Amino acid sequence: MDDFEIELRQALERRPAPPGLKHRLMERRRWRRTQHQRGHAVLWQRLAASVALACALGGGLAWRHQQEQRQGEAARQQVLTALRVTSHALNKVNERLASHGRADQE
Repeated sequence: MDDFEIELRQALERRPAPPGLKHRLMERRRWRRTQHQRGHAVLWQRLAASVALACALGGGLAWRHQQEQRQGEAARQQVLTALRVTSHALNKVNERLASHGRADQE
């Protein structure tokens, strides 16, 4: 049991820290802190980029929807104009037929 106690005392004996240990530990702590801060910065940059991309996509889709509405309204106006022209032409043809029919009856 004596050898075990001697080894235990030697293992638990207080020894001075190696030179530069405190400096190395402080440097590692600073490095980890900067890495942590960089990680947060990258996270915020990615989040901001995602929000910007989502806004751009949403704006593009809204613009496309408005463009389609404008095109639909233009097509509607063209159809209405074509119907007015056709109605006017049919009215003239009906007038000619009616006048031609009256001339035949006389």
